[in-house]
Amino acid sequence: MTKGKLIVFSAPSGAGKTTLVKHALETMENIQFSISCTTREKREGEEHGKDYYYITPEEFKAKIANDEFVEYEEVYTNNFYGTLKSEVERITKNGNSVIFDIDVVGALNIKKIYGDECLTVFVNPPSLEILKERLISRNTESEDKLKQRIDKAGIEMETAPQFDIILLNDDLDAAKKDTLKIIENFIK
Repeated sequence: MTKGKLIVFSAPSGAGKTTLVKHALETMENIQFSISCTTREKREGEEHGKDYYYITPEEFKAKIANDEFVEYEEVYTNNFYGTLKSEVERITKNGNSVIFDIDVVGALNIKKIYGDECLTVFVNPPSLEILKERLISRNTESEDKLKQRIDKAGIEMETAPQFDIILLNDDLDAAKKDTLKIIENFIK
């Protein structure tokens, strides 16, 4: 049996990457979601072991020391996100492909490790202004966090040319169709 491949979706917060990844997971067979670890607080409706593995900063740092991550980043002070090596192995060993929904630094780090077995897709919002409107409409962030996310988005959007594919999400239905085509073409 051949090992599965890795498909990494990345974007600034609010660009729609999670929506596109969920659509692919609901529509396609032989792909599974890579559940990341995080130290951030669980949001309403999220579940441990489904959306993320929620752990303490101390537990996260112990996993770093034990070299258990494919990639990780401290996004904000003591706010870590990372992908466990065991999670990638669990999915790919049975021939399924792994789909990721992670930040740009993690995406590019995974590409360095897995090379041609990995496809990186940057989901681009139509503009920073529209991205800001999307984040405000979520109503999940404090004013400070919102500003942090918008500032970070500008920096993240500059990394787009380093990705294999840039997918513009200005029409959700079109972006969903494009997502499925991109994944199908890569897995074949």
